[in-house]
Amino acid sequence: MARTVWDSTVGKKTVMAVSGLVMLLYLVAHMIGNLKIFFGPEEINHYAHWLRTVGEPFMHYEWTLWLIRVVLVAAVVAHATSAYQLSRRDIRARPTKYAHKKAGKSFATRTMRWGGIILGLFIVWHILDLTTGTVHPGGYEHLRPYQNIIDTFSTWYGNVVYIAAVVALGFHVRHGLWSAAQTLGVGSRTRDRALKTIANVLALLLTAGFVAVPVGVMTGVVS
Repeated sequence: MARTVWDSTVGKKTVMAVSGLVMLLYLVAHMIGNLKIFFGPEEINHYAHWLRTVGEPFMHYEWTLWLIRVVLVAAVVAHATSAYQLSRRDIRARPTKYAHKKAGKSFATRTMRWGGIILGLFIVWHILDLTTGTVHPGGYEHLRPYQNIIDTFSTWYGNVVYIAAVVALGFHVRHGLWSAAQTLGVGSRTRDRALKTIANVLALLLTAGFVAVPVGVMTGVVS
């Protein structure tokens, strides 16, 4: 049954919608955590330590964090795989492009695939920069996100890469949330306007919330 569902277009779209919502919930929590940097180093450094002790003493040190990471990796893989396979299926069904572009498609809709690729590459860079410290521009300090964030956003390329990825994220969320609602049967004629408004507002809040951090460093608010 699972194989039959996965092989169907509806099944792949459902996997894509559910995995996208899982990542969206994480993004909201991640953005709120990032904003702690405006309350000083003690606040966000303590938050970084707390993430590793969630669930103690029932959960061992970092077990909850690793569980979250595993779920996120599974969501990213499921989302990317279903998106790629749906794209290939669409190309096979329509090997030649339309003579004229379909009317009514938003910029976010037309750039979903490229946006997904940009975000995938950004995730790799972001982990290597602020999680493992592999490509970090300064002296990476474990459990010291305040200084690590300042190091990253004190470089021009750190700001360019991060802000470009966040803008791509905003467009992706704007279209993806509404599309997920349609796939999961939440949408309707009476709800579509409200769903689009929610998607627009959430995309704007996420974009503004994430961009606030590098802007805070660039303007000296965070130093």
